[in-house]
Amino acid sequence: MDLSFPFRFDSRGRTGETDYEIHVRDLIEQVLFTAPGERVNRPTFGCALLQLVFGPASEELATATQFMVEGSLNEWLGDLIQVDAVEVVADDSTLRVRVDYAIRKTGARRSAEFERGGVQG
Repeated sequence: MDLSFPFRFDSRGRTGETDYEIHVRDLIEQVLFTAPGERVNRPTFGCALLQLVFGPASEELATATQFMVEGSLNEWLGDLIQVDAVEVVADDSTLRVRVDYAIRKTGARRSAEFERGGVQG
């Protein structure tokens, strides 16, 4: 078992745990929504997704954002997952990210969607 995200205590008062596939999904979410510089001991961890996605809307920016997200996932989680596709959509103040990936340890293919509402650019 792996640590749950966000960190929590279970009903026994112990550190919350989750299975491996959910843990990997949680790691993807951490990379996506952590801004570089946010973690003191890992200042380059994360990606600038929340900063880039609210620039002037264009096809070029959308493509660059998808490449940036995929690059960050490969850098930080490349030993755990193989990223197949990334889709980023900003709709008003809601950010939606879809990641299609394969878990290297098990070979299982997964698709995860993440959403952050109330994001202001």
